[in-house]
Amino acid sequence: MATTRLHRNEQINGWAFVMPALVLLGIFMIYPILWSLWMSFQVGRGNNFSFGGLANIQRLANDALLVHALSNTIIFFIIQVPIMIVLALLFAVALNDATLRFRGVFRTLLFLPCVTSLIAYSSLFKSMFSNDGIINQTLVSLHLIGAPIPWLTDPFWAKMVIITAITWRWTGYNMIFYLAALQNIDKSIYEAARIDGVPAWARFWNLTVPMLKPVILFTTILSTIGTLQLFDEVNNITQGGPGNGTMTLSLYIYNLTFRMMPSFGYSALVSWVIVAIVAVLSIVQFVIARDRRRAS
Repeated sequence: MATTRLHRNEQINGWAFVMPALVLLGIFMIYPILWSLWMSFQVGRGNNFSFGGLANIQRLANDALLVHALSNTIIFFIIQVPIMIVLALLFAVALNDATLRFRGVFRTLLFLPCVTSLIAYSSLFKSMFSNDGIINQTLVSLHLIGAPIPWLTDPFWAKMVIITAITWRWTGYNMIFYLAALQNIDKSIYEAARIDGVPAWARFWNLTVPMLKPVILFTTILSTIGTLQLFDEVNNITQGGPGNGTMTLSLYIYNLTFRMMPSFGYSALVSWVIVAIVAVLSIVQFVIARDRRRAS
């Protein structure tokens, strides 16, 4: 009897401790998610909306600008995420070398972009890659190009600027995860491989990469989510231009909500498109990682 009462008291105390967090989670996360799902079936302008059934879905199927924003987002994802993951892994391996001098300085320099203000660094990139910016001036003075490159006025080059900017900012962030994982690997494994005459590239490919697979999967999923929600750099550097050449899904949602004629219901539906894409890509990445683990 006393044991039962003690167990009940422990349950009550436990729920009492977690209940404030659960209430806040419900108010600020679960409720907005359910509200946005309900809003995705509403039609109308501003706060004058009503239930529209499948009207927003029909609009979604015929939205050429949405397709354009989706294709831009996929391009950023396909090009930028692999480049960033590979660079982060290579930097981590290089900076994990105990014989490298000033490792702490290099680690700090690579991580500094992550703590830089989004507005500040976006403005800096916009200035650097302007028509008369330092990048064009340097390339022209070195006679590498004859005329300034239209970095911000040509859709192709504008995409390259955005990819460069987000790679510069987030590579060091992913590098920290790899560094932490590398420092937890038993060094005797590498010493045994060296004694057996295994070259450095083979140690990296056959030892380091397989042991970092869980961390690689984790950073890939994080980078996938971040890239599919890309907004700040595009909004501050190119505003989605030129000619919607760098328009992303998140910026399109922002424009639908605040810049175009406000259509909260349709913008809520487009936001669920991002949720669906993130979910599908995450599942695919988990399945690929699991199949490779079984094969190995």
